[in-house]
Amino acid sequence: MAASESVFELGTDGPTTIVAAVDGSRTSLRAAAYASGLARRQGSRLLAVYVESVGALAAASAAGALAARESAEATAADLRHLVELARQRGVELTLTTRTGDPYTEITRFAEEVRADALVVGASGSLGHRLVGSLAVRLVRAGRWPVTVVP
Repeated sequence: MAASESVFELGTDGPTTIVAAVDGSRTSLRAAAYASGLARRQGSRLLAVYVESVGALAAASAAGALAARESAEATAADLRHLVELARQRGVELTLTTRTGDPYTEITRFAEEVRADALVVGASGSLGHRLVGSLAVRLVRAGRWPVTVVP
């Protein structure tokens, strides 16, 4: 075999850092479960990122801001439970929370941690099917392999 040829070793290739984008939706929780299994099988580091986006209408009134905060806290509690479930299955899952535009914050986070792969849930919104979802935007960015979980 020539020196320039590399030897493929079964089970040693694959992502070392996987980022799962989660928002508390059913599809994002499925994506996190899939990413957890992938990380366990590959021996990868698994990082989950939750981006809290504050809508303009919610921030415009005190009642709207309170409702948005309560919703975010409930989602954060669900995601902490997800971390515990992953640990029970032998996967160390680190959860990071950001605030802002989901696409911007997820791509920024993935760049910071030097992600090898992204895993996201498919959007169930009809509007996203017509205009483009977060998953589609991440795929089009072409920076990482993106797995979209239904």
